[in-house]
Amino acid sequence: MNETELLFTGLLDCDRTFLYLNKGLVLDKDKLHLVSSALKKRVKGEPIQYILGKTEFMGLEFKVTPDVLIPRPETEILVETVIKYANRLPAIACPILELGTGSGCIAVSLAKYLPESQITATDVSKKALLVARYNAKLNKVAKKIKFLKSDLFKDFPICDTCLPAGKVRYAICVSNPPYIASSEIKRLQPEVQFEPEVALNGGSDGLYFYENIIKSSPKYLRGRGFLIFEIGFNQKDAVKKYIQNSGYFEIIEIIKDYNNLDRVVVARMLN
Repeated sequence: MNETELLFTGLLDCDRTFLYLNKGLVLDKDKLHLVSSALKKRVKGEPIQYILGKTEFMGLEFKVTPDVLIPRPETEILVETVIKYANRLPAIACPILELGTGSGCIAVSLAKYLPESQITATDVSKKALLVARYNAKLNKVAKKIKFLKSDLFKDFPICDTCLPAGKVRYAICVSNPPYIASSEIKRLQPEVQFEPEVALNGGSDGLYFYENIIKSSPKYLRGRGFLIFEIGFNQKDAVKKYIQNSGYFEIIEIIKDYNNLDRVVVARMLN
């Protein structure tokens, strides 16, 4: 559907066929006000997903609010990559950690399509976690995801993830972290300006979260565990350098998106 069709089917709670079969339909005052208000918001640049309060990701419906980043189609590649690697492991041996869950689209999708896996998802924002929990219930996977408020690993309860000998339990750590350089935030298109800066701002060079996750994650990953990132435009070489210099990981795969841009990096613990 084009944007107009998406907006009207969402506002009127109907399908595309209904729109074209009822072109002469007269709306009541409440519906007219709803449509008028939505169009005014859209003219100001507000994303259609925020106007409708929902979006689709991995074939599932998700609630979205201005407290969370709007899920992008490219991030489906990240989820599909995690699923691919998780399916190579015994289900019982594949607990997954997501850092920066936002709307919960990654964690919920993984819980939905990897039904035997247990997911832990963190975020620094209480409001984002409320949205993520709602989406887990909406998609009937709430019992399979543990949501935690944490700034990366800062407030992470190590006792929940570590065995007495110090061996850690996560087979996969996945993240689509903020990766826009601070100086670029105000230059982004108007629609993106409506999204929470905390979900966009990756520090002075856009690489702050990659550096910190690569440095800290070995404490939480089991031997031969996977670290899987989404990356931004032209960040491949810098992220590769952090991974290679860490001494803990080897790069397994770099996956391109639908526009032939490097999008997902897969690294594995050396031991």
